[in-house]
Amino acid sequence: MPNKLMQGKGLTDRLLRNWFRCRRRAWLDKYGNAERRLWTAHRTIQLNDQQQGFTYLIESKPKRGVKACEEGTAGVVGIRLKGTLNSGQVIEAHPPLLQRIEGESRWGNFAYRPVLWKQGKRLTREHRLGLSLVGLLLEPFQKAEVPEGLIISRANRGIKKEKITLNNGLEKQLSDSLEKLAFDLNRKEPPPLTADRRKCSLCSWRSLCGEEAGISGHLSEVSGIGARRLQILEELDIHNLEDLAAADLIFLKEKLDYFGTQHGEAAQQLIKQAMVQRDGCAERLDQKPALPELRSAPGVLIYDIESDPDAKDDFLHGFVNLPRRKCGEWNIESAKYHPLLILAENGEDTAWERLKWKLDYYSDWPILHYGETEALSLSRIAQRQGASQDELKALHNRLIDIHARVRKHWLLPVNSYGLKAVAGWIGFKWSQFEVDGAKALLWWRQWRGGRGTSRGNSNSLRRIYKYNKDDCLATWAVAKWLMDNS
Repeated sequence: MPNKLMQGKGLTDRLLRNWFRCRRRAWLDKYGNAERRLWTAHRTIQLNDQQQGFTYLIESKPKRGVKACEEGTAGVVGIRLKGTLNSGQVIEAHPPLLQRIEGESRWGNFAYRPVLWKQGKRLTREHRLGLSLVGLLLEPFQKAEVPEGLIISRANRGIKKEKITLNNGLEKQLSDSLEKLAFDLNRKEPPPLTADRRKCSLCSWRSLCGEEAGISGHLSEVSGIGARRLQILEELDIHNLEDLAAADLIFLKEKLDYFGTQHGEAAQQLIKQAMVQRDGCAERLDQKPALPELRSAPGVLIYDIESDPDAKDDFLHGFVNLPRRKCGEWNIESAKYHPLLILAENGEDTAWERLKWKLDYYSDWPILHYGETEALSLSRIAQRQGASQDELKALHNRLIDIHARVRKHWLLPVNSYGLKAVAGWIGFKWSQFEVDGAKALLWWRQWRGGRGTSRGNSNSLRRIYKYNKDDCLATWAVAKWLMDNS
């Protein structure tokens, strides 16, 4: 029997929000075993961003509860709104912020409108109908109409405001969505795994769903299959990894071509990838050496960046300096980690001076990185800082994308060719448990905004350095595996 985490409650704004993201997630939120939930740094980052956004919007600190509404406080938090639909279904919302506006309400010549914080650029149904739900319950609570709500999001160093008209059309969409949510929550078993599992890394149920996907051979576990391609394959009666591994190449290519040549051209790669994952054995694609540039290199720089994508800030450029012994062996024991912490307020010219000194000091060493992020970031900084075409070409020739070399030379029995999956398959272990880019970003923001010292909690910075160093060492572990298996 499911563990009813939210037994006795009706439909809530949180359940609706998570249902928009993943129908299965909402069911697990209500009935899942709480012991299987994992903490996620993404949620903490979102709440911190939300708090900062509300601070920009409301100059005075918001107050809590109904009393704050009675006093006409500019911003109110901690309100619980309840209501009942025509169907008899109980609904509940906990608006993160109510903002005082002009109007007439039960408290006097003012009223309130709901405010939601949005991450990212896109305005979705989740945002519009979330506002609509709060507005629907707020009207009888304050005895005043709620004609609009407000969505705010990050914009440069301030916030962007978007007014959303709460009309009958949105209310109809909300009613339909709540009906579908109630249907899903009345299931005895959770809805099927989502087709688009790219965002599962942000979900607290990621481990539970990942286990089920692995056991069932879910198509989303096959590298190269996203939501659209999964839908196409299921229309062709290919429902799991085993089906795909056993598929006839000519038949599959012909059928996939109908949906676009890009799908047809991927047929052979998909079947081979499924076979490799089914059998658990890597398959070599290119017999040439994967890293010929390293044959005579005196050493390598292993490079990894940590970023704050919302602020467009590459705040840490980490390098591991790995020399080579005269006998030709790589001297991993002598490898040294060198983090370059880049503070935006010091200017990009200062950042480039530090990076250029590092690169010039090891001018004959190749630069290894995993994925295109590091190469793009470094090249763009160099361009903006006036590097010549010869300098840019020399830099480009030194950069070696280990991810691209893996994809060119090998099929691996992994569900992703990201660094965590590939290095983990090789046997590399990160020194900190359950650490990822989101957690490193959270540590960074804690350090930047910390109190008690000039730059916050030094432990947060040490954790970021350790994570970044591990990413560099993981990149080397993959590079070393490529060389050993060439």
